[in-house]
Amino acid sequence: MGKYAVLNIKGEKVKDLTLKTEVWGIEPNNAVLYDAIILSRASLRQGTHSTKTRSEVSGGGAKPWRQKGTGRARQGSTRSPQWPGGGIVFGPKPRDYAKKMNRKERRLALKSALAYKVLEKELIIVDSLEVNSPKTKEMLGILENLKANRTTLIVVEELNDNVILATRNLENVMLLEASEINTLDVVSADNMIITEAAVKELEEVLI
Repeated sequence: MGKYAVLNIKGEKVKDLTLKTEVWGIEPNNAVLYDAIILSRASLRQGTHSTKTRSEVSGGGAKPWRQKGTGRARQGSTRSPQWPGGGIVFGPKPRDYAKKMNRKERRLALKSALAYKVLEKELIIVDSLEVNSPKTKEMLGILENLKANRTTLIVVEELNDNVILATRNLENVMLLEASEINTLDVVSADNMIITEAAVKELEEVLI
Protein backbone atom coordinates (compact mmCIF):
# COMPACT_ATOMS: atom_id res chain seq x y z
CA MET A 1 0.00 0.00 0.00
CA GLY A 2 1.18 3.55 -0.71
CA LYS A 3 2.46 6.03 1.84
CA TYR A 4 0.11 8.20 3.85
CA ALA A 5 0.91 11.71 5.08
CA VAL A 6 1.41 12.24 8.81
CA LEU A 7 0.45 15.71 10.05
CA ASN A 8 1.09 17.64 13.22
CA ILE A 9 -1.68 19.39 15.16
CA LYS A 10 -1.06 22.53 13.07
CA GLY A 11 -2.05 20.64 9.94
CA GLU A 12 1.50 20.59 8.56
CA LYS A 13 2.96 17.48 6.96
CA VAL A 14 5.67 15.94 9.10
CA LYS A 15 6.51 12.71 7.24
CA ASP A 16 5.04 9.77 5.33
CA LEU A 17 3.83 6.54 6.91
CA THR A 18 3.44 3.24 5.09
CA LEU A 19 0.16 1.64 6.12
CA LYS A 20 -0.18 -2.13 6.23
CA THR A 21 -2.20 -3.37 3.26
CA GLU A 22 -3.64 -6.23 5.33
CA VAL A 23 -5.53 -3.68 7.45
CA TRP A 24 -6.01 -0.47 5.49
CA GLY A 25 -5.81 -1.69 1.90
CA ILE A 26 -8.18 -4.66 1.74
CA GLU A 27 -11.21 -4.77 -0.52
CA PRO A 28 -14.10 -3.93 1.85
CA ASN A 29 -16.62 -6.70 2.43
CA ASN A 30 -19.97 -4.90 2.39
CA ALA A 31 -22.03 -7.89 3.56
CA VAL A 32 -19.94 -8.47 6.69
CA LEU A 33 -19.75 -4.72 7.32
CA TYR A 34 -23.55 -4.47 7.16
CA ASP A 35 -23.98 -7.40 9.56
CA ALA A 36 -21.54 -5.83 12.03
CA ILE A 37 -23.42 -2.51 11.98
CA ILE A 38 -26.74 -4.28 12.57
CA LEU A 39 -25.15 -6.23 15.45
CA SER A 40 -23.76 -3.06 17.05
CA ARG A 41 -27.02 -1.16 16.74
CA ALA A 42 -29.02 -4.11 18.05
CA SER A 43 -26.78 -4.37 21.11
CA LEU A 44 -27.71 -0.79 22.02
CA ARG A 45 -31.36 -1.76 22.45
CA GLN A 46 -32.42 -2.44 26.02
CA GLY A 47 -35.29 -4.72 25.07
CA THR A 48 -37.27 -3.76 28.18
CA HIS A 49 -40.46 -2.89 26.28
CA SER A 50 -43.53 -4.68 27.60
CA THR A 51 -47.32 -4.69 27.21
CA LYS A 52 -50.00 -6.57 29.12
CA THR A 53 -52.19 -9.28 27.64
CA ARG A 54 -55.81 -9.69 28.69
CA SER A 55 -54.76 -12.10 31.42
CA GLU A 56 -52.38 -9.54 32.91
CA VAL A 57 -54.65 -6.48 32.94
CA SER A 58 -56.30 -5.99 36.33
CA GLY A 59 -60.07 -6.21 36.60
CA GLY A 60 -62.54 -7.61 34.11
CA GLY A 61 -63.55 -10.61 36.18
CA ALA A 62 -67.29 -9.98 35.96
CA LYS A 63 -69.23 -10.55 32.75
CA PRO A 64 -70.35 -7.08 31.52
CA TRP A 65 -73.91 -8.21 30.77
CA ARG A 66 -75.82 -11.42 30.42
CA GLN A 67 -75.14 -13.65 27.46
CA LYS A 68 -78.50 -13.41 25.68
CA GLY A 69 -81.45 -11.11 25.39
CA THR A 70 -79.80 -7.67 25.46
CA GLY A 71 -79.46 -7.22 21.70
CA ARG A 72 -75.79 -6.47 22.12
CA ALA A 73 -72.84 -8.61 21.14
CA ARG A 74 -71.88 -11.19 23.71
CA GLN A 75 -68.99 -10.19 25.93
CA GLY A 76 -67.13 -12.15 28.57
CA SER A 77 -64.80 -9.49 29.98
CA THR A 78 -64.17 -5.75 29.85
CA ARG A 79 -60.46 -6.53 29.51
CA SER A 80 -60.77 -8.19 26.10
CA PRO A 81 -58.59 -6.53 23.42
CA GLN A 82 -61.50 -4.76 21.71
CA TRP A 83 -62.37 -2.86 24.91
CA PRO A 84 -60.73 0.44 25.94
CA GLY A 85 -58.30 -0.45 28.72
CA GLY A 86 -58.25 -4.07 27.60
CA GLY A 87 -55.25 -6.26 26.95
CA ILE A 88 -52.90 -5.88 23.97
CA VAL A 89 -52.81 -8.56 21.28
CA PHE A 90 -49.31 -9.64 20.16
CA GLY A 91 -47.71 -6.66 21.90
CA PRO A 92 -43.97 -6.41 22.59
CA LYS A 93 -42.48 -8.35 25.47
CA PRO A 94 -39.00 -8.09 27.02
CA ARG A 95 -36.41 -9.74 24.79
CA ASP A 96 -32.70 -9.78 24.07
CA TYR A 97 -31.73 -8.23 20.72
CA ALA A 98 -28.10 -9.39 20.85
CA LYS A 99 -26.76 -11.06 17.73
CA LYS A 100 -23.74 -13.28 17.27
CA MET A 101 -20.79 -12.85 14.94
CA ASN A 102 -17.57 -14.83 14.99
CA ARG A 103 -14.23 -13.19 15.63
CA LYS A 104 -12.97 -13.38 12.04
CA GLU A 105 -16.06 -11.60 10.78
CA ARG A 106 -15.75 -8.89 13.43
CA ARG A 107 -12.14 -8.24 12.46
CA LEU A 108 -12.99 -8.24 8.75
CA ALA A 109 -15.81 -5.77 9.35
CA LEU A 110 -13.51 -3.39 11.25
CA LYS A 111 -10.81 -3.65 8.58
CA SER A 112 -13.45 -2.98 5.90
CA ALA A 113 -14.56 0.15 7.75
CA LEU A 114 -10.95 1.33 8.07
CA ALA A 115 -10.30 0.61 4.39
CA TYR A 116 -13.29 2.77 3.43
CA LYS A 117 -11.83 5.64 5.48
CA VAL A 118 -8.67 5.43 3.35
CA LEU A 119 -10.56 5.03 0.05
CA GLU A 120 -12.82 8.00 0.77
CA LYS A 121 -9.92 10.12 2.09
CA GLU A 122 -11.53 10.52 5.49
CA LEU A 123 -8.48 9.34 7.45
CA ILE A 124 -6.20 11.90 9.12
CA ILE A 125 -3.03 10.62 10.79
CA VAL A 126 -1.26 12.86 13.30
CA ASP A 127 2.15 12.31 14.87
CA SER A 128 0.67 12.95 18.33
CA LEU A 129 -2.27 14.68 19.94
CA GLU A 130 -0.83 16.80 22.71
CA VAL A 131 -3.17 19.33 24.28
CA ASN A 132 -1.56 21.85 26.64
CA SER A 133 -4.76 22.78 28.45
CA PRO A 134 -8.18 21.20 28.98
CA LYS A 135 -9.91 23.95 27.00
CA THR A 136 -12.45 23.19 24.31
CA LYS A 137 -11.20 26.19 22.33
CA GLU A 138 -7.79 24.58 21.89
CA MET A 139 -9.29 21.36 20.55
CA LEU A 140 -11.49 23.36 18.17
CA GLY A 141 -8.35 25.01 16.84
CA ILE A 142 -6.71 21.63 16.23
CA LEU A 143 -9.79 20.33 14.41
CA GLU A 144 -9.84 23.45 12.25
CA ASN A 145 -6.15 23.04 11.40
CA LEU A 146 -6.80 19.43 10.38
CA LYS A 147 -9.93 20.44 8.41
CA ALA A 148 -12.11 18.09 10.42
CA ASN A 149 -15.24 20.20 10.70
CA ARG A 150 -17.83 17.44 10.50
CA THR A 151 -18.54 14.47 12.77
CA THR A 152 -15.11 13.29 13.88
CA LEU A 153 -13.76 10.17 15.58
CA ILE A 154 -10.48 10.70 17.43
CA VAL A 155 -8.46 7.57 18.18
CA VAL A 156 -5.45 7.77 20.48
CA GLU A 157 -3.13 5.15 21.94
CA GLU A 158 -3.88 6.29 25.48
CA LEU A 159 -6.32 8.80 26.95
CA ASN A 160 -5.14 11.71 29.05
CA ASP A 161 -7.11 14.19 31.13
CA ASN A 162 -6.50 17.24 28.94
CA VAL A 163 -7.72 15.53 25.76
CA ILE A 164 -10.79 14.13 27.54
CA LEU A 165 -11.76 17.51 29.03
CA ALA A 166 -11.07 19.39 25.78
CA THR A 167 -13.34 17.14 23.71
CA ARG A 168 -16.19 16.23 26.06
CA ASN A 169 -18.25 19.36 25.27
CA LEU A 170 -17.99 18.86 21.50
CA GLU A 171 -21.13 17.05 20.41
CA ASN A 172 -19.74 16.11 16.99
CA VAL A 173 -16.52 14.59 18.36
CA MET A 174 -16.04 11.09 19.77
CA LEU A 175 -12.84 10.13 21.60
CA LEU A 176 -11.66 6.52 21.87
CA GLU A 177 -8.57 4.55 22.73
CA ALA A 178 -7.27 2.24 20.00
CA SER A 179 -8.32 -0.77 22.09
CA GLU A 180 -11.94 0.48 22.16
CA ILE A 181 -12.40 1.11 18.46
CA ASN A 182 -15.41 -0.54 16.83
CA THR A 183 -17.01 -0.76 13.42
CA LEU A 184 -20.11 1.33 14.15
CA ASP A 185 -18.15 4.31 15.49
CA VAL A 186 -15.78 4.25 12.49
CA VAL A 187 -18.64 4.13 9.99
CA SER A 188 -20.66 6.81 11.82
CA ALA A 189 -17.89 9.40 11.69
CA ASP A 190 -17.28 11.64 8.67
CA ASN A 191 -13.62 12.01 9.59
CA MET A 192 -11.25 9.83 11.60
CA ILE A 193 -8.24 11.38 13.31
CA ILE A 194 -5.78 8.80 14.60
CA THR A 195 -2.34 9.09 16.12
CA GLU A 196 0.64 7.30 14.60
CA ALA A 197 1.04 5.17 17.74
CA ALA A 198 -2.64 4.16 17.57
CA VAL A 199 -2.19 3.14 13.92
CA LYS A 200 0.63 0.79 14.87
CA GLU A 201 -1.38 -0.62 17.77
CA LEU A 202 -4.33 -1.36 15.45
CA GLU A 203 -2.08 -3.01 12.90
CA GLU A 204 -0.56 -5.28 15.54
CA VAL A 205 -4.00 -6.40 16.67
CA LEU A 206 -5.68 -6.83 13.28
CA ILE A 207 -2.93 -8.54 11.30
